[in-house]
Amino acid sequence: VQLQASGGGLVQAGGSLRLSCAASGLTFSNYLMGWFRQAPGKKREFVAAITWNDMNRYYRDSVKGRFTVSRDDAKNTAYLQMNSLKPEDTAIYYCAASSRKEYFRQSDYKHWGQGTLVTVSS
Repeated sequence: VQLQASGGGLVQAGGSLRLSCAASGLTFSNYLMGWFRQAPGKKREFVAAITWNDMNRYYRDSVKGRFTVSRDDAKNTAYLQMNSLKPEDTAIYYCAASSRKEYFRQSDYKHWGQGTLVTVSS
């Protein structure tokens, strides 16, 4: 199983980025997909998740209204659209896949991507 995250980069505050997570080696449509991030000196934290059937999407409070998680099962890819970025969004962003219903705990995710760096300048 491989999860390849991409789309990170340097952006000014208020700008946008779209992260992609391309999956292979698993039946993508059966998996809940999550996004986590780890800022320098901080623990990795939950950002957003989308259920296998796209019936539910979940977000941490600080990104609600700014970030949108989505998926394209035909492309085996999950996305994180990030708008109105803030310097505090600076982190390495990871995508992960879970065969469980729970979405918040990192331990529920079986497969992880390598991460993509997002830097938001003020």
